[in-house]
Amino acid sequence: MDKEQEQNKAQNSTDNNSDELKNKDHEERTTKKDNDEQQKKQTAEEKILELEDKLTRAFAEMENQRRRFEKEKEDAFEYGGYTFAKEALSLIDNLERSKQILESDDKIKNTEALKKTLEHLDIIYNDLITIFTKNNIKPIETLNKKLDPNFHQAMLEIEDETKEPGTIVQEIQKGFTIKDRLLRPSLVGVSKKIEKKEEINQENKENIDNK
Repeated sequence: MDKEQEQNKAQNSTDNNSDELKNKDHEERTTKKDNDEQQKKQTAEEKILELEDKLTRAFAEMENQRRRFEKEKEDAFEYGGYTFAKEALSLIDNLERSKQILESDDKIKNTEALKKTLEHLDIIYNDLITIFTKNNIKPIETLNKKLDPNFHQAMLEIEDETKEPGTIVQEIQKGFTIKDRLLRPSLVGVSKKIEKKEEINQENKENIDNK
């Protein structure tokens, strides 16, 4: 009887071990299945997030391109005549030169012919300025203005005790703007303080002493 009990006990132990193995295997399969499902879920979410990011970037790029196109279109509309306007300034330059040449000609000075010619040239000049102004091409103010490097280019200095140094006292060539852009700078002469002879002599003396 004892032997039979031992056999039954051994059989029960074997059965229990088998059940434990089955349960363990089942748990492992269940865990693996859950992990696989979780991984698939994460991968799907990552793909969705990646697609959302790509769409966001694509829309942003499209918006940037649209803004660039609008800006280029506005610039083309507003400044499309920039090159033409710049070349047309030579008409004004030639008119001014013609007036200067005629006015300095001793043969026709103070004649009625010269007076009428200058009047006609002034009419043409003023008409050109009016046409330019209507198209937002405007002359730059110069005389008695402080030198502004954004609009003026100093070509020479002129001694003038009545003006503050750096004040424009001569316009050599008229400058123009088109809307808010510089078409060409004004070429000007600016005032400087008159150097007194005593100061010059003192400077020369110091230079000689230094040598």
